[in-house]
Amino acid sequence: MTADAGTPVPGPARDGQAAADATTAADREIELAISGMTCASCAHRIERKLNKLDGVSASVNYATEKARVAYPEGVSPERLVETVEAAGYQAVLPAAPESGHAGAEHGDTPESADREADTLRTRLIAALLLSVPVIVLAMVPPLQFDNWQWASLTLASPVVVWAAWPFHRAALVNLRHGAATMDTLVSMGVSAAYAWSVYALFFGHAGMPGMTHAFEFTIERGDGGANIYLEVAAGVTTFLLAGRYFEARAKRRAGAALRALLELGAKDVGVLRDGREERVPVDRLAVGDRFVVRPGEKIATDGVVVDGVSAVDASMLTGESVPVEVTEGDSVVGATVNQGGRLVVEATRVGGDTRLAQMAKLVEDAQAGKAEVQRLADRISGVFVPVVVVLALGTLIGWLVANGDVQAAFTAAVAVLIIACPCALGLATPTALLVGTGRGAQLGILIKGPEVLESTRRVDTVVLDKTGTVTTAAMALSAVHVAGGADRAEVLRLAGAVENASSHPVARAVADAAEREVGPLPEVVEFATSNGLGVHGVVEGHAVVVGRAALARDWALTVPDELAAAQDAAERDGGTAVIVGWDGRARAVLVVRDEVKATSAEAVRRMRALGLRPVLLTGDNEAVARSVATQVGIDAPGDVIAEVLPEDKVAVVRRLQSEGRVVAMVGDGVNDAAALAAADLGLAMGTGTDVAIEAGDLTLVRGDLTAAADAIRLSRRTLRTIKGNLFWAFGYNVAALPLAAAGLLNPMLAGAAMALSSVFVVTNSLRLRRFS
Repeated sequence: MTADAGTPVPGPARDGQAAADATTAADREIELAISGMTCASCAHRIERKLNKLDGVSASVNYATEKARVAYPEGVSPERLVETVEAAGYQAVLPAAPESGHAGAEHGDTPESADREADTLRTRLIAALLLSVPVIVLAMVPPLQFDNWQWASLTLASPVVVWAAWPFHRAALVNLRHGAATMDTLVSMGVSAAYAWSVYALFFGHAGMPGMTHAFEFTIERGDGGANIYLEVAAGVTTFLLAGRYFEARAKRRAGAALRALLELGAKDVGVLRDGREERVPVDRLAVGDRFVVRPGEKIATDGVVVDGVSAVDASMLTGESVPVEVTEGDSVVGATVNQGGRLVVEATRVGGDTRLAQMAKLVEDAQAGKAEVQRLADRISGVFVPVVVVLALGTLIGWLVANGDVQAAFTAAVAVLIIACPCALGLATPTALLVGTGRGAQLGILIKGPEVLESTRRVDTVVLDKTGTVTTAAMALSAVHVAGGADRAEVLRLAGAVENASSHPVARAVADAAEREVGPLPEVVEFATSNGLGVHGVVEGHAVVVGRAALARDWALTVPDELAAAQDAAERDGGTAVIVGWDGRARAVLVVRDEVKATSAEAVRRMRALGLRPVLLTGDNEAVARSVATQVGIDAPGDVIAEVLPEDKVAVVRRLQSEGRVVAMVGDGVNDAAALAAADLGLAMGTGTDVAIEAGDLTLVRGDLTAAADAIRLSRRTLRTIKGNLFWAFGYNVAALPLAAAGLLNPMLAGAAMALSSVFVVTNSLRLRRFS
């Protein structure tokens, strides 16, 4: 049995030091919820503003919309908020944590994130419905009826003014603070195309009845007053709104891991007061209170058992596949489940001090410490946007100085803005991501967002949780060693009958295997359990005992040497050995173990083929870990790490990272959540807990470890596609901008080139559908 693995609770000295350290850090560190950011360059700007304050060190995470700030005594939190607001964004101080709750969320709520996504969806749907007719009319001359251009103006105006307002608003905010982002270029390009179209309609020749709008794929100076570019203004807005909406959908999941963690805890508890049991909310529980935990109930908080004997299922927190036997004086952890008898527990830690709360804090810290989203388009835009704006103004002034032709000057300047307008850039990431994630979903792989892909390219080490990831997390009968003269079928029938009356996972494994092999099991009478050692009862006139060696000794069963040897061998190999006997003699040893998944060895082989170093990490004992590692092909001594607490799992990941390794973590339990968040790439088994799934970057729906290798391959392929798209988008801009500035690329051709670049990006992304 592995009763002790994964169950230790940090001692008082360690807890006191941790609390002191946390208090010291809290006096100097704060986390602000930031809103108003539209790209990674916004996060960089806020970071720079905060870091200019004396003694302040800030890290702003665009993905989670939070800023972690370390500050000296002379700087107040309010001043930090003022600094952020002075940069043109909003900041909210953390709310005071409520009693009984840890990691209280602050800033944007899930509801506000939903509202943001819903607002963007409304704008996107309206823009799509209005833009399609405008684009079709502009691109298909036979459909251009009399005064079609005025109909296009009517349809495009709401798109440019209302649907594109998020871009205009961000551009205005940036302008007030002397900054420029991709929003600035979008707003200028859309506005320029629309403004010139209005000019051409009202003051040029484009508004005349019977005007047609043919594509001219020529490089020549043209009369901009006869052309309108409403399809450019409406199309760019719609494409980029789509990208912004899909990004907002991904962001609405921020904080879900913490919410899932907190929901694991009990909601109310039966407290003993004046000899009576009183049900109270768990947040009213105090240190020293004694409370009752009935079979099947969650333990309300960390404490010590003062009365009762039971088996506690700690798998949700520790990853242990076998319940932990507890009796008076043993420590128990909040959120674990009492599977056996009635327990009375004295609370030793409540609220933010509990193990569950500490794990929630670990997840929060690990997520906040993730690298910022590395969007290539936003990084380059820091230089690209100002250059384009200066080039457009320079083109306008240059043409005016050269020949004084205002119309030609504006035509060339508009062509510069339109050809630079980042339609293809806006499509580069979302289209590849949508196709890649769609194909991944067909293969049982869920990719959370573009920031995930950056990590897959560099990953060289993959840490594998054992229980539920490499193994099935379900106990199963793996071997039956029968003494001389005993019959296997009879052993299974009698042992299965007794075990069938118990709900313990080991008992269920024996009973289920017996029923499959010998059929219906006989009835048991006088059934009883023996303090976590096993069970006994009378079956067909035999007093049958099934349990540990200590129980066999209590019943004076004679254990033959061959069975004793089988028991020792099984325990050395990491199995759980159960002795079966009756009529004063042991008849067999049953070996139960958490079985290795059939695909795990193949998965490890595929990971090695990808250049990854597999490491097995588990809260289980050393013997079990070594046995499982051998079966799947992990044989290097340093690649098997056993008997680790959740905190230690994070430490292992960070130690590997400190050695210069880029670490992927594969896990399925609550105890893996913090490590999944701390790793450079977190892969959560979809058959595991919601907390692990939310904390991971990739979810493997099938629960098949071979999907982890496929996930890394797909992610790398998607990342290559995104980078190819971005290279094409920027390359086309760089090549076309000089032509536009020279007046050799009329705005109509610029709009066509922009549309073709978008078609290329979409087509390139669709190639991911062939991934297998």
